Amino acid sequence: MTIVEIRIELKKGVADPEGKNTMKTLQSLGFQGISGVKTVKLFEVELDAPADKAQAEAEEMCRKLLANPVIQNYRVTVR
Repeated sequence: MTIVEIRIELKKGVADPEGKNTMKTLQSLGFQGISGVKTVKLFEVELDAPADKAQAEAEEMCRKLLANPVIQNYRVTVR
């Protein structure tokens, strides 16, 4: 059993309205010193495959479904 962690985030310069709204709400609740909030998706996938094959499969998952390459970057980490 191999576990892969897939982190997907918006590319630099792409608007993140959810992050901005979260930051505004945190500030309105009295939290100070917040200079930015980013939205990040994190998937943990369990695969019955060796680490090298799991890495390749996870990257294919990103290309086919999980990430939009036009506006998102992804990083796959095998644990």
